[in-house]
Amino acid sequence: MLETCGTPVKIVEVSLFFLPVEMRVPLKFGNQTLSSVTCARARVKVVGFDGSTSEGWGETPLSVGWVWPSSIDYENRHTALKDFTILLAKELESYPKSGHPVELGFSFIEGALEELRTKFNANRTPEEALPHLAALVCFSLFDIAVHDAFGNLFSIPVYQSYGSDYLPVELSNFLESATDTVSFEGKYLSDFIDPAPPKSLPVWHLVGGLDPISEDELTGSEPDDGYPVLLRDWIRTDGLDCLKVKLRGDDQEWDIARLLKIGEICREEGVTWLTTDFNCTVTDPAYVNEILDQLKIDDPVTYQKILYVEQPFPYDLEAHRIDVHSVSSRKPLFMDESAHDWKYVRMGRELGWSGVALKTCKTQTGALLSGAWAKAHGMTLMVQDLTNPMLAQVPHFLLASHIGTIMGVESNGMQFYPEASAPEREIHPHLYRRSKGILDGSTLGNTGFGYRVDEIQRTLPSPVYGKG
Repeated sequence: MLETCGTPVKIVEVSLFFLPVEMRVPLKFGNQTLSSVTCARARVKVVGFDGSTSEGWGETPLSVGWVWPSSIDYENRHTALKDFTILLAKELESYPKSGHPVELGFSFIEGALEELRTKFNANRTPEEALPHLAALVCFSLFDIAVHDAFGNLFSIPVYQSYGSDYLPVELSNFLESATDTVSFEGKYLSDFIDPAPPKSLPVWHLVGGLDPISEDELTGSEPDDGYPVLLRDWIRTDGLDCLKVKLRGDDQEWDIARLLKIGEICREEGVTWLTTDFNCTVTDPAYVNEILDQLKIDDPVTYQKILYVEQPFPYDLEAHRIDVHSVSSRKPLFMDESAHDWKYVRMGRELGWSGVALKTCKTQTGALLSGAWAKAHGMTLMVQDLTNPMLAQVPHFLLASHIGTIMGVESNGMQFYPEASAPEREIHPHLYRRSKGILDGSTLGNTGFGYRVDEIQRTLPSPVYGKG
Protein backbone atom coordinates (compact mmCIF):
# COMPACT_ATOMS: atom_id res chain seq x y z
CA MET A 1 0.00 0.00 0.00
CA LEU A 2 2.84 2.37 0.78
CA GLU A 3 4.33 1.90 -2.66
CA THR A 4 1.12 3.00 -4.38
CA CYS A 5 1.26 6.20 -2.32
CA GLY A 6 4.88 6.75 -3.36
CA THR A 7 5.97 7.52 0.20
CA PRO A 8 8.54 4.88 1.23
CA VAL A 9 12.09 6.10 1.71
CA LYS A 10 15.40 4.27 2.02
CA ILE A 11 18.54 5.44 3.81
CA VAL A 12 21.40 5.82 1.34
CA GLU A 13 24.00 7.91 3.16
CA VAL A 14 24.91 8.64 6.81
CA SER A 15 27.37 11.10 8.33
CA LEU A 16 28.13 11.28 12.05
CA PHE A 17 29.68 14.12 14.03
CA PHE A 18 30.68 14.34 17.70
CA LEU A 19 30.38 17.78 19.30
CA PRO A 20 31.96 18.04 22.79
CA VAL A 21 30.24 20.45 25.18
CA GLU A 22 31.48 21.65 28.60
CA MET A 23 28.96 22.49 31.32
CA ARG A 24 29.13 25.83 33.12
CA VAL A 25 27.97 24.10 36.33
CA PRO A 26 27.85 20.36 37.14
CA LEU A 27 24.67 18.33 36.68
CA LYS A 28 23.84 15.46 39.01
CA PHE A 29 21.89 12.32 37.98
CA GLY A 30 21.34 10.19 41.06
CA ASN A 31 24.87 9.39 42.22
CA GLN A 32 26.41 10.46 38.89
CA THR A 33 27.77 13.99 38.38
CA LEU A 34 28.39 15.30 34.86
CA SER A 35 30.63 18.19 33.87
CA SER A 36 30.65 17.64 30.10
CA VAL A 37 28.76 15.80 27.39
CA THR A 38 29.29 14.66 23.82
CA CYS A 39 26.46 15.59 21.47
CA ALA A 40 26.14 13.15 18.58
CA ARG A 41 24.81 14.72 15.37
CA ALA A 42 23.75 12.78 12.27
CA ARG A 43 23.06 13.82 8.71
CA VAL A 44 21.06 11.22 6.83
CA LYS A 45 20.27 11.16 3.12
CA VAL A 46 17.20 9.26 1.94
CA VAL A 47 15.85 8.38 -1.48
CA GLY A 48 12.15 8.29 -2.24
CA PHE A 49 10.14 5.86 -4.35
CA ASP A 50 10.49 8.10 -7.40
CA GLY A 51 14.26 8.49 -7.03
CA SER A 52 14.20 11.94 -5.44
CA THR A 53 16.52 12.54 -2.49
CA SER A 54 16.69 14.74 0.59
CA GLU A 55 18.74 15.19 3.75
CA GLY A 56 17.72 15.30 7.38
CA TRP A 57 19.45 16.07 10.66
CA GLY A 58 19.20 14.60 14.14
CA GLU A 59 21.11 15.17 17.36
CA THR A 60 21.18 13.73 20.88
CA PRO A 61 23.45 14.29 23.90
CA LEU A 62 25.18 11.02 24.83
CA SER A 63 24.48 11.66 28.49
CA VAL A 64 26.54 8.94 30.13
CA GLY A 65 25.27 9.38 33.70
CA TRP A 66 21.63 9.24 32.66
CA VAL A 67 21.71 6.42 30.11
CA TRP A 68 24.18 4.24 32.00
CA PRO A 69 24.41 4.73 35.78
CA SER A 70 27.26 2.53 36.96
CA SER A 71 30.32 2.40 39.18
CA ILE A 72 32.58 1.50 36.26
CA ASP A 73 34.89 4.16 34.84
CA TYR A 74 33.09 7.10 33.24
CA GLU A 75 35.38 7.28 30.22
CA ASN A 76 34.92 3.58 29.51
CA ARG A 77 31.17 4.11 29.33
CA HIS A 78 31.59 7.32 27.31
CA THR A 79 33.83 5.56 24.78
CA ALA A 80 31.41 2.64 24.51
CA LEU A 81 28.54 5.00 23.72
CA LYS A 82 30.53 6.69 20.96
CA ASP A 83 31.74 3.37 19.55
CA PHE A 84 28.20 1.98 19.43
CA THR A 85 26.92 5.15 17.74
CA ILE A 86 29.59 4.78 15.03
CA LEU A 87 28.59 1.13 14.63
CA LEU A 88 24.98 2.21 14.12
CA ALA A 89 25.96 4.75 11.47
CA LYS A 90 27.72 2.04 9.48
CA GLU A 91 24.82 -0.37 9.87
CA LEU A 92 22.17 2.14 8.86
CA GLU A 93 23.98 3.18 5.71
CA SER A 94 23.51 -0.35 4.39
CA TYR A 95 20.10 -0.98 6.00
CA PRO A 96 18.08 -2.71 3.25
CA LYS A 97 14.54 -1.83 4.30
CA SER A 98 12.41 1.04 3.02
CA GLY A 99 9.25 2.61 4.39
CA HIS A 100 7.90 5.53 6.35
CA PRO A 101 10.26 6.75 9.13
CA VAL A 102 7.95 5.26 11.78
CA GLU A 103 8.10 1.88 10.04
CA LEU A 104 11.86 2.07 9.64
CA GLY A 105 12.43 3.15 13.22
CA PHE A 106 10.06 0.53 14.64
CA SER A 107 11.60 -2.23 12.53
CA PHE A 108 15.15 -1.30 13.49
CA ILE A 109 14.38 -1.02 17.22
CA GLU A 110 12.52 -4.33 17.28
CA GLY A 111 15.22 -6.22 15.36
CA ALA A 112 18.61 -4.88 14.33
CA LEU A 113 19.22 -2.64 17.35
CA GLU A 114 19.10 -5.46 19.89
CA GLU A 115 21.06 -7.76 17.60
CA LEU A 116 23.82 -5.16 17.32
CA ARG A 117 23.78 -4.51 21.06
CA THR A 118 24.12 -8.25 21.74
CA LYS A 119 27.13 -8.49 19.42
CA PHE A 120 28.64 -5.33 20.88
CA ASN A 121 28.35 -6.78 24.39
CA ALA A 122 29.65 -10.24 23.46
CA ASN A 123 33.09 -9.75 24.99
CA ARG A 124 32.00 -7.53 27.86
CA THR A 125 31.24 -8.48 31.43
CA PRO A 126 27.62 -8.01 32.58
CA GLU A 127 28.64 -4.81 34.37
CA GLU A 128 30.35 -3.49 31.23
CA ALA A 129 27.44 -4.39 28.93
CA LEU A 130 25.82 -1.47 27.11
CA PRO A 131 22.24 -1.12 28.47
CA HIS A 132 19.13 -1.07 26.27
CA LEU A 133 18.42 2.57 27.21
CA ALA A 134 21.92 3.56 26.07
CA ALA A 135 21.40 1.76 22.75
CA LEU A 136 18.13 3.64 22.21
CA VAL A 137 19.82 6.97 22.86
CA CYS A 138 22.65 6.13 20.44
CA PHE A 139 20.08 5.28 17.75
CA SER A 140 17.80 8.24 18.40
CA LEU A 141 19.77 10.84 16.42
CA PHE A 142 19.56 8.71 13.27
CA ASP A 143 15.86 8.04 13.77
CA ILE A 144 15.21 11.77 14.25
CA ALA A 145 17.23 12.55 11.12
CA VAL A 146 15.17 10.15 8.99
CA HIS A 147 11.93 11.82 10.15
CA ASP A 148 13.45 15.19 9.26
CA ALA A 149 14.58 13.95 5.84
CA PHE A 150 11.12 12.57 5.09
CA GLY A 151 9.48 15.91 5.83
CA ASN A 152 12.07 17.68 3.71
CA LEU A 153 11.52 15.23 0.84
CA PHE A 154 7.81 16.04 0.67
CA SER A 155 8.22 19.71 1.73
CA ILE A 156 5.97 19.29 4.76
CA PRO A 157 6.46 19.65 8.52
CA VAL A 158 7.36 16.35 10.18
CA TYR A 159 4.09 16.18 12.11
CA GLN A 160 2.04 16.38 8.92
CA SER A 161 3.64 13.10 7.82
CA TYR A 162 1.89 10.97 10.46
CA GLY A 163 -1.57 10.88 8.90
CA SER A 164 -2.97 8.08 6.75
CA ASP A 165 -2.03 9.89 3.52
CA TYR A 166 1.70 9.42 4.25
CA LEU A 167 1.53 6.58 6.80
CA PRO A 168 -1.45 4.42 5.78
CA VAL A 169 -0.69 1.84 8.45
CA GLU A 170 -3.05 1.35 11.38
CA LEU A 171 -1.56 1.61 14.86
CA SER A 172 -2.61 -1.98 15.50
CA ASN A 173 0.45 -2.92 13.41
CA PHE A 174 2.67 -1.36 16.07
CA LEU A 175 0.70 -1.43 19.34
CA GLU A 176 -1.39 -3.84 21.39
CA SER A 177 -4.17 -2.73 23.71
CA ALA A 178 -4.19 -3.56 27.42
CA THR A 179 -7.98 -3.52 27.74
CA ASP A 180 -11.06 -4.61 25.79
CA THR A 181 -12.28 -1.02 25.68
CA VAL A 182 -9.26 0.28 23.75
CA SER A 183 -8.59 -0.68 20.13
CA PHE A 184 -5.93 0.52 17.72
CA GLU A 185 -7.78 -0.89 14.72
CA GLY A 186 -8.66 1.94 12.36
CA LYS A 187 -6.47 4.36 14.35
CA TYR A 188 -3.53 6.30 12.97
CA LEU A 189 -0.70 8.15 14.64
CA SER A 190 -2.23 11.48 13.66
CA ASP A 191 -5.29 10.64 15.80
CA PHE A 192 -3.13 11.26 18.88
CA ILE A 193 -1.41 14.43 17.66
CA ASP A 194 -2.72 17.97 18.07
CA PRO A 195 -3.64 19.24 14.57
CA ALA A 196 -3.25 22.86 15.73
CA PRO A 197 -0.36 22.78 18.23
CA PRO A 198 0.63 25.85 20.25
CA LYS A 199 3.65 27.83 19.07
CA SER A 200 4.71 28.55 22.66
CA LEU A 201 4.80 26.48 25.84
CA PRO A 202 5.34 27.01 29.58
CA VAL A 203 8.88 25.93 30.42
CA TRP A 204 10.20 23.99 33.42
CA HIS A 205 13.48 24.89 35.11
CA LEU A 206 15.63 22.17 36.69
CA VAL A 207 16.71 22.73 40.30
CA GLY A 208 19.62 20.29 40.41
CA GLY A 209 20.82 18.57 43.53
CA LEU A 210 24.04 20.62 43.42
CA ASP A 211 22.40 23.94 42.50
CA PRO A 212 22.67 26.67 45.15
CA ILE A 213 19.24 27.99 46.04
CA SER A 214 20.35 30.60 48.56
CA GLU A 215 23.48 32.65 49.23
CA ASP A 216 24.56 30.50 52.18
CA GLU A 217 25.02 27.59 49.73
CA LEU A 218 27.48 29.46 47.49
CA THR A 219 31.02 28.03 47.50
CA GLY A 220 32.85 30.73 45.55
CA SER A 221 33.48 28.40 42.62
CA GLU A 222 30.36 29.48 40.73
CA PRO A 223 30.81 30.86 37.18
CA ASP A 224 30.81 34.61 36.64
CA ASP A 225 29.53 34.57 33.06
CA GLY A 226 26.50 36.83 33.13
CA TYR A 227 24.01 34.02 33.68
CA PRO A 228 22.17 33.53 36.99
CA VAL A 229 23.41 31.14 39.64
CA LEU A 230 20.91 31.40 42.51
CA LEU A 231 17.37 30.06 42.09
CA ARG A 232 15.71 33.42 42.80
CA ASP A 233 17.77 35.05 40.08
CA TRP A 234 16.78 32.40 37.55
CA ILE A 235 13.11 32.84 38.49
CA ARG A 236 13.27 36.61 38.07
CA THR A 237 15.44 36.63 34.94
CA ASP A 238 13.45 34.01 33.01
CA GLY A 239 10.04 34.67 34.56
CA LEU A 240 9.81 31.04 35.66
CA ASP A 241 6.56 29.53 36.89
CA CYS A 242 7.47 25.80 36.89
CA LEU A 243 10.34 24.18 38.81
CA LYS A 244 11.52 20.57 38.67
CA VAL A 245 13.29 19.68 41.92
CA LYS A 246 15.95 16.98 41.98
CA LEU A 247 15.94 15.02 45.26
CA ARG A 248 18.33 12.43 46.66
CA GLY A 249 15.92 9.55 47.23
CA ASP A 250 18.04 8.10 50.03
CA ASP A 251 17.94 10.92 52.61
CA GLN A 252 14.43 11.83 53.72
CA GLU A 253 15.55 14.64 56.01
CA TRP A 254 17.49 16.34 53.19
CA ASP A 255 14.71 15.84 50.66
CA ILE A 256 12.02 17.31 52.91
CA ALA A 257 14.22 20.25 53.91
CA ARG A 258 14.96 20.92 50.23
CA LEU A 259 11.28 20.96 49.32
CA LEU A 260 10.40 23.22 52.25
CA LYS A 261 13.12 25.71 51.34
CA ILE A 262 12.21 25.77 47.66
CA GLY A 263 8.52 25.99 48.56
CA GLU A 264 9.22 29.14 50.58
CA ILE A 265 11.03 30.70 47.61
CA CYS A 266 8.12 29.75 45.35
CA ARG A 267 5.63 31.57 47.57
CA GLU A 268 7.80 34.65 47.76
CA GLU A 269 8.50 34.72 44.01
CA GLY A 270 5.05 33.67 42.80
CA VAL A 271 6.01 30.30 41.27
CA THR A 272 2.92 28.14 40.67
CA TRP A 273 4.13 24.62 39.94
CA LEU A 274 6.65 22.08 41.23
CA THR A 275 7.53 18.52 40.36
CA THR A 276 9.83 16.17 42.25
CA ASP A 277 12.44 13.93 40.61
CA PHE A 278 14.02 11.23 42.78
CA ASN A 279 16.24 9.97 39.91
CA CYS A 280 15.44 6.26 40.31
CA THR A 281 17.14 5.98 43.71
CA VAL A 282 14.09 4.79 45.71
CA THR A 283 13.22 1.11 46.18
CA ASP A 284 10.28 1.37 48.60
CA PRO A 285 7.14 3.44 47.85
CA ALA A 286 6.91 4.21 51.58
CA TYR A 287 9.88 6.57 51.18
CA VAL A 288 8.01 8.79 48.71
CA ASN A 289 4.70 8.46 50.55
CA GLU A 290 6.22 9.57 53.84
CA ILE A 291 7.79 12.65 52.23
CA LEU A 292 4.53 13.64 50.54
CA ASP A 293 2.49 13.01 53.69
CA GLN A 294 4.91 14.99 55.85
CA LEU A 295 4.99 17.85 53.35
CA LYS A 296 1.19 17.94 53.29
CA ILE A 297 1.23 18.51 57.05
CA ASP A 298 4.25 20.84 57.31
CA ASP A 299 3.62 22.93 54.18
CA PRO A 300 0.28 22.23 52.48
CA VAL A 301 0.78 25.10 50.01
CA THR A 302 3.99 23.55 48.68
CA TYR A 303 2.30 20.14 48.61
CA GLN A 304 -0.46 21.56 46.41
CA LYS A 305 2.12 23.02 44.03
CA ILE A 306 3.49 19.55 43.24
CA LEU A 307 1.87 18.72 39.90
CA TYR A 308 3.36 15.24 39.61
CA VAL A 309 6.14 12.96 40.89
CA GLU A 310 8.76 11.71 38.43
CA GLN A 311 10.41 8.25 38.40
CA PRO A 312 11.45 7.56 41.99
CA PHE A 313 12.11 3.87 41.30
CA PRO A 314 14.86 1.90 39.49
CA TYR A 315 15.27 1.96 35.70
CA ASP A 316 14.72 -1.77 35.17
CA LEU A 317 10.97 -2.25 35.53
CA GLU A 318 11.12 -5.99 34.87
CA ALA A 319 13.71 -6.57 37.60
CA HIS A 320 11.93 -4.21 40.03
CA ARG A 321 8.19 -4.88 39.71
CA ILE A 322 7.21 -2.47 42.47
CA ASP A 323 3.51 -1.81 43.04
CA VAL A 324 3.28 1.98 43.10
CA HIS A 325 -0.48 2.52 43.44
CA SER A 326 0.03 4.02 46.90
CA VAL A 327 2.18 6.81 45.41
CA SER A 328 -0.08 7.54 42.43
CA SER A 329 -3.06 7.76 44.78
CA ARG A 330 -1.35 10.81 46.33
CA LYS A 331 0.06 12.51 43.21
CA PRO A 332 0.26 11.66 39.50
CA LEU A 333 3.28 9.38 39.08
CA PHE A 334 5.21 9.57 35.82
CA MET A 335 7.52 6.98 34.28
CA ASP A 336 10.70 8.36 32.72
CA GLU A 337 13.82 6.18 32.58
CA SER A 338 11.68 3.00 32.77
CA ALA A 339 9.50 3.96 29.79
CA HIS A 340 11.77 2.53 27.09
CA ASP A 341 8.81 1.83 24.80
CA TRP A 342 5.06 1.27 24.85
CA LYS A 343 5.46 -2.27 26.22
CA TYR A 344 7.19 -0.90 29.31
CA VAL A 345 4.50 1.77 29.57
CA ARG A 346 1.92 -1.01 29.59
CA MET A 347 3.82 -2.79 32.35
CA GLY A 348 4.07 0.45 34.31
CA ARG A 349 0.35 1.08 34.04
CA GLU A 350 -0.32 -2.36 35.53
CA LEU A 351 1.95 -1.50 38.47
CA GLY A 352 0.17 1.78 39.15
CA TRP A 353 2.03 4.47 37.21
CA SER A 354 -0.42 7.12 35.98
CA GLY A 355 1.68 9.12 33.50
CA VAL A 356 4.60 8.95 31.10
CA ALA A 357 7.47 11.39 30.60
CA LEU A 358 8.46 11.14 26.95
CA LYS A 359 11.92 11.93 25.59
CA THR A 360 13.03 12.28 21.97
CA CYS A 361 16.40 10.81 23.01
CA LYS A 362 14.63 7.43 23.14
CA THR A 363 13.81 8.00 19.45
CA GLN A 364 11.14 10.08 17.78
CA THR A 365 9.43 6.88 16.66
CA GLY A 366 9.35 5.39 20.14
CA ALA A 367 8.16 8.62 21.78
CA LEU A 368 5.25 8.93 19.35
CA LEU A 369 4.15 5.31 19.76
CA SER A 370 4.49 5.40 23.56
CA GLY A 371 2.56 8.66 23.63
CA ALA A 372 -0.25 7.23 21.51
CA TRP A 373 -0.47 4.08 23.66
CA ALA A 374 -0.52 6.10 26.88
CA LYS A 375 -3.16 8.57 25.66
CA ALA A 376 -5.39 5.76 24.43
CA HIS A 377 -5.26 4.21 27.91
CA GLY A 378 -5.97 7.43 29.81
CA MET A 379 -2.44 8.17 30.97
CA THR A 380 -1.12 11.73 31.20
CA LEU A 381 1.98 12.85 29.32
CA MET A 382 4.97 15.09 29.90
CA VAL A 383 8.04 15.76 27.74
CA GLN A 384 11.26 15.80 29.75
CA ASP A 385 14.63 17.18 28.82
CA LEU A 386 18.02 15.52 28.44
CA THR A 387 19.59 18.98 28.70
CA ASN A 388 19.13 19.33 24.94
CA PRO A 389 21.29 21.97 23.26
CA MET A 390 21.72 22.92 19.60
CA LEU A 391 19.57 20.95 17.12
CA ALA A 392 18.40 18.51 19.84
CA GLN A 393 16.20 21.23 21.31
CA VAL A 394 13.92 21.45 18.26
CA PRO A 395 12.36 17.94 18.05
CA HIS A 396 12.16 18.00 21.85
CA PHE A 397 10.05 21.18 21.82
CA LEU A 398 7.91 20.03 18.90
CA LEU A 399 7.08 16.71 20.57
CA ALA A 400 5.74 18.58 23.60
CA SER A 401 3.68 20.99 21.51
CA HIS A 402 2.12 18.26 19.35
CA ILE A 403 1.60 15.38 21.80
CA GLY A 404 -0.12 17.37 24.57
CA THR A 405 1.45 17.47 28.02
CA ILE A 406 0.27 18.01 31.56
CA MET A 407 2.10 21.36 31.54
CA GLY A 408 4.49 22.66 28.89
CA VAL A 409 7.99 21.28 28.46
CA GLU A 410 11.18 20.95 30.49
CA SER A 411 14.19 22.77 29.04
CA ASN A 412 17.45 23.31 30.90
CA GLY A 413 20.18 23.55 28.25
CA MET A 414 20.26 27.30 28.89
CA GLN A 415 21.14 26.59 32.52
CA PHE A 416 24.03 24.22 31.96
CA TYR A 417 25.57 25.24 28.60
CA PRO A 418 23.73 28.23 27.11
CA GLU A 419 26.56 29.30 24.81
CA ALA A 420 26.71 25.85 23.20
CA SER A 421 23.57 26.86 21.30
CA ALA A 422 24.64 30.40 20.40
CA PRO A 423 24.53 29.84 16.59
CA GLU A 424 21.09 28.23 16.79
CA ARG A 425 19.89 30.98 19.13
CA GLU A 426 20.64 33.59 16.44
CA ILE A 427 17.97 31.98 14.26
CA HIS A 428 15.53 30.87 16.97
CA PRO A 429 16.10 33.31 19.87
CA HIS A 430 13.01 32.40 21.87
CA LEU A 431 13.56 28.66 21.60
CA TYR A 432 16.98 28.86 23.26
CA ARG A 433 16.20 31.62 25.73
CA ARG A 434 13.35 31.40 28.26
CA SER A 435 11.31 34.59 28.59
CA LYS A 436 8.34 35.17 30.92
CA GLY A 437 8.38 31.45 31.67
CA ILE A 438 7.81 30.55 28.02
CA LEU A 439 9.60 28.88 25.11
CA ASP A 440 8.47 30.01 21.66
CA GLY A 441 8.97 28.06 18.42
CA SER A 442 7.41 30.56 16.04
CA THR A 443 10.65 30.91 14.08
CA LEU A 444 10.80 27.23 13.06
CA GLY A 445 10.55 26.47 9.35
CA ASN A 446 7.82 24.64 7.43
CA THR A 447 9.63 21.51 6.27
CA GLY A 448 11.02 18.66 8.32
CA PHE A 449 11.65 19.77 11.89
CA GLY A 450 12.14 23.33 10.68
CA TYR A 451 15.72 23.65 11.92
CA ARG A 452 16.69 26.07 9.12
CA VAL A 453 20.13 24.44 9.18
CA ASP A 454 21.38 26.38 6.17
CA GLU A 455 20.97 29.64 8.10
CA ILE A 456 22.76 28.46 11.26
CA GLN A 457 26.37 29.59 11.25
CA ARG A 458 27.96 26.54 12.87
CA THR A 459 31.22 24.96 11.75
CA LEU A 460 31.07 21.24 12.34
CA PRO A 461 34.12 19.13 13.22
CA SER A 462 35.29 16.47 10.80
CA PRO A 463 32.87 13.54 10.74
CA VAL A 464 33.77 10.41 12.69
CA TYR A 465 31.90 8.50 10.00
CA GLY A 466 30.77 9.44 6.50
CA LYS A 467 31.20 12.58 4.43
CA GLY A 468 31.86 16.05 5.82
